[in-house]
Amino acid sequence: MACLAAVAGCLAQPAPAKAQDAEDGEPQQAATRPRPTGNRWQEDWSALADPALRTQPGDALKYLPLDSGDPASYLSLGLNLRERIEINDAASFGLRGTEDDTYLLQRLQLHADARFAEHWQAFVQIEDVRTVSKRAIGGADRNPWDLRLAFAAYVREFDAGTLKMRVGRQDFAFDLQRFVSLRDGPNVRQSFDAIWANWETGLWRFIGFVSQPVQYADARPFDDTSDRRFRFSTLRVERKLWGRDELSAYYSRYSRDDASYADAAGREGRDVFDLRFAGTVGGFDWDVEAMQQRGEVGAKRIEAWAWGARVGYTATGTGWRPRIGLQVDAASGDQRRGDRTLGTFNPLFPNGYYFTLAGYTGYANLVHVKPTLTISPAIGLKLTGGIGLQWRKTTRDAIYVQPNIALPGTAGQGGRWSGAYVQLRADYAFDANLSGAMEAVHYDVGRAIRTAGGRDADYLGVELKFMW
Repeated sequence: MACLAAVAGCLAQPAPAKAQDAEDGEPQQAATRPRPTGNRWQEDWSALADPALRTQPGDALKYLPLDSGDPASYLSLGLNLRERIEINDAASFGLRGTEDDTYLLQRLQLHADARFAEHWQAFVQIEDVRTVSKRAIGGADRNPWDLRLAFAAYVREFDAGTLKMRVGRQDFAFDLQRFVSLRDGPNVRQSFDAIWANWETGLWRFIGFVSQPVQYADARPFDDTSDRRFRFSTLRVERKLWGRDELSAYYSRYSRDDASYADAAGREGRDVFDLRFAGTVGGFDWDVEAMQQRGEVGAKRIEAWAWGARVGYTATGTGWRPRIGLQVDAASGDQRRGDRTLGTFNPLFPNGYYFTLAGYTGYANLVHVKPTLTISPAIGLKLTGGIGLQWRKTTRDAIYVQPNIALPGTAGQGGRWSGAYVQLRADYAFDANLSGAMEAVHYDVGRAIRTAGGRDADYLGVELKFMW
């Protein structure tokens, strides 16, 4: 990795800042030099058709013209490199055979992005994701040399609106990524083999896709698979209100042939109904989302729900722009063992680190309240502190850890109180290509976890992320 670090040092140069695109958002303006974004396939490097903007080392590989008569036809190469050191003295609160662990998480991704024939895009990204000295290897920790993205996209504007289509291995996320996410926090991001289409007209956007979520393996290179035994399909509608406020709703069908829960097993078919409203006014911001799940697992019917809210106020009149926030979340648990109903909420494809980077608790059988304070004392620097209070919705179901794993010995034991945690986080953007983060979490467990044999937990993570 020393060679890669040297390359990163040579390629990293400051570039003018520009807001990152939202998921499948509006293209960057060609009048200014582009910059790397979280979704590399959304970047538009056609601005480098102007030689005056090719000012940084490596620009010859960021814009390789494919058609001398069309500056929008080009090939662009790029890479992502993320290095994170984590210290975790009690993953899963010590209840799943985990010990004090210090390790390195490493993620390298290389991509090629081709734009051609006016409306077409072909994007390929391979990745090498590894751990160093990690004792307990989870399903989202390792993926040595595999295909992460490979799709063809078609975009065309009509008088009535814009059509966008993608076919192949891709990723997508909704909203705050509570339930459908890129899974950027863990080492291995989530991909889908999917057919995606959306139509944008005026204040409306309509989305539909069918997909098979990619299942990851690390036995040998290029061994990731997807098949009809695990499927996820969605119809979604979005509507802009009063400027940039947004109301959205979607229906999804989530199905697995071999699901297993503490009180149910067999073929799972979940009908998912989601509603969200988000916006800003003055210094206030809010994001409220609710989800209902119905269906069946084996011989049992599903009756589950969840909702989450984030609200805050930012004082824009001061230099540090302090934001006072409040996050509240709740998700159902199974009310009674042995009956014909499963009430445990399935968080689908969660962010993984939606609450903290430590990822101690999952979004099932949960009540969570978290006040936060965020300040920006310098350009590129953001500091966040929060205190999280957690209960379980019902004591008859277990306490869950990421991604959706029941802690042994907690179902039916102890009280509702799960514990409290303190989170401190710092994010710093060195320039347009290089960023860093540090996060510390202390979790003080409640009686239910302590009775099951668990203990308090401490986490420290230090991360550097380079994009070119």
